[in-house]
Amino acid sequence: MPLVTTGELVTRAAAARSAVAAFNIITLEHVEAVIAGAESVSSPVVLQVSENAVKFRYGRLLPLARAAVSAAERAAVPVALHLDHIQSDDLLRQAPDAGFSSVMYDAARLPYAENLAATRAAAHWAHAQGLWIEAELGRIGGKAGQGGWERSGQGGWERSARPPLDAHAPGARTDPAEAHAFVAESGVDALAVAIGSAHAMTTRTATLDHDLLKRLSATLDVPLVLHGSSGVPDGELTAAVAGGIAKVNIGTALNIAMTGAIRAFLAAHPEAVDSRKYLSVGREAMVRAVAGIIRVLGTP
Repeated sequence: MPLVTTGELVTRAAAARSAVAAFNIITLEHVEAVIAGAESVSSPVVLQVSENAVKFRYGRLLPLARAAVSAAERAAVPVALHLDHIQSDDLLRQAPDAGFSSVMYDAARLPYAENLAATRAAAHWAHAQGLWIEAELGRIGGKAGQGGWERSGQGGWERSARPPLDAHAPGARTDPAEAHAFVAESGVDALAVAIGSAHAMTTRTATLDHDLLKRLSATLDVPLVLHGSSGVPDGELTAAVAGGIAKVNIGTALNIAMTGAIRAFLAAHPEAVDSRKYLSVGREAMVRAVAGIIRVLGTP
């Protein structure tokens, strides 16, 4: 099946008061698992490649992107490709030729005026290339330092030692009036909002601010996106979709499923050395996780 666009999937989901699931991929096993999970429940899906994933892959976008495009074109369900949490303008400009229909430009670490200026410039460029663009306003917690990674002394990349952003700190939540102005002045197509979720949560204990979501949904005329959804319980996710969330980002939940399955397999088979044995177990665990999340979201 040919690639579809993220904008098409999100717009359709928003009109149906449902949400499309967008899963972050790191390895080929992630790609295959997300597509297989979506096929098992006959649902469209978005494959997301984050800037951190690109850094993990020696700074090269194309190998993973080409694999994702090839797998998506052979999928039995509609699949879109999205470049996620991009801070690098150089990486942003690689998106069209790599097969991406959309980008999430992340300048949320900057003060409001600088975030707006950077996002507006990115949106202007993206729209000229036919790209759908998502931005973020507020502080969605869980990211170490400002972006999760910093330059190491050896010229490579390492995790920031600075403490993660606090999703519950005063002023962290997205303000509806400010969001309205930001969307109007930046020209973005969707907005990730801070309503209590946090990136990289390994327990599903987040409580969302549904009153704030209701006000944001009533104020904004673009689809709303929930980041950090791995830490959000099923009931909270269902309520968030009913409240206006149209795109739900999931990353850590897949890594938890994969790592847990591999850890259990190796504990039971300490003699195992063939990576296909444990990677297949990890991949199947991710397939089940993908299908379960999509069912909760009610993606059409």
